[in-house]
Amino acid sequence: MTVEAGTGGPDSGPDIGAIDTGAASEPRPWWAPELEAYLARLESQRGLAANTVAAYRRDLGQFFRYARQRGAGSLPEIDRKVIRGFLGFLDAGGYARRSVARKASSIRAFLSDSVRRGGLESNPAEGLSRPKAHKILPQAFTQRTAASLIEAVDGGDPKSLRDRAILETLYAAGLRVSELAALTVDEVAGRDRLLVRGKGGRDRMVPLGVHAREAIDRYVRNGRPALLDGRSTRVLWIGGRGAPMTPRTLRRAVRNRAGTFPHALRHSFATHLLERGADLTSVQQLLGHVELGTTQIYTSLTRHHLRATYDRSHPRA
Repeated sequence: MTVEAGTGGPDSGPDIGAIDTGAASEPRPWWAPELEAYLARLESQRGLAANTVAAYRRDLGQFFRYARQRGAGSLPEIDRKVIRGFLGFLDAGGYARRSVARKASSIRAFLSDSVRRGGLESNPAEGLSRPKAHKILPQAFTQRTAASLIEAVDGGDPKSLRDRAILETLYAAGLRVSELAALTVDEVAGRDRLLVRGKGGRDRMVPLGVHAREAIDRYVRNGRPALLDGRSTRVLWIGGRGAPMTPRTLRRAVRNRAGTFPHALRHSFATHLLERGADLTSVQQLLGHVELGTTQIYTSLTRHHLRATYDRSHPRA
């Protein structure tokens, strides 16, 4: 059995802390000062999100606890044997390849930073074979299914108006759920494009289609005031108790309405753009991907679409 752990989320596999959790009264471990300084640099200099920094903290803390159990009492005492042992321990313990690959990357990045800062002469993780993560293709709806899911939410009550606007916005702009939660009324009302605050503090401008604009306007005019019930906030999405919706409550709303999660609509947004002729670089910019390679995963999905179109349309297919 493999245990999958998403990036930024807690691992559900074996806890290395079971080897050496340490009592609360124990002195601070030797790696703590360097780790805290490294995490602070990630947050301040690279602008990484809090969830990403927390994932680095878990991965590296887990590794250092293992290293201590194997006799390492300082950073220079960590060698390739310790790193190999840790990765082997994870593999034997049932961690999924994707999780092991992420942890290996965290270790390599930390040790590279230590070399640059003079804490180590060389990186013992350099040159180690990297665990290959299985490439998981994102699931995307067909264009007809995506439209049907959205149009099925057609009530005139405040929550239906809100949820229709949420689904329209996700599909129209390809937003991450954290980006959706950050929207304010001033940024969207009456506008045909969104200024989206993406990962790492990178902003991008995303067009907003007519269906999404109309759904947002109906919600802002007729749904949002009823949900607020006299409260005051500029956050766009309002929950049943009048409080701003969080990424968690937005996921729940999408799940309840459409039987899926927000990221499925983001995947569908990208896939359908490519199917209808958009170039990969434009889709990369709309999604807010730093690397084009991250966007290229969608090309394998559109290849299936092109093959089906060819088989259906060519007279000698």
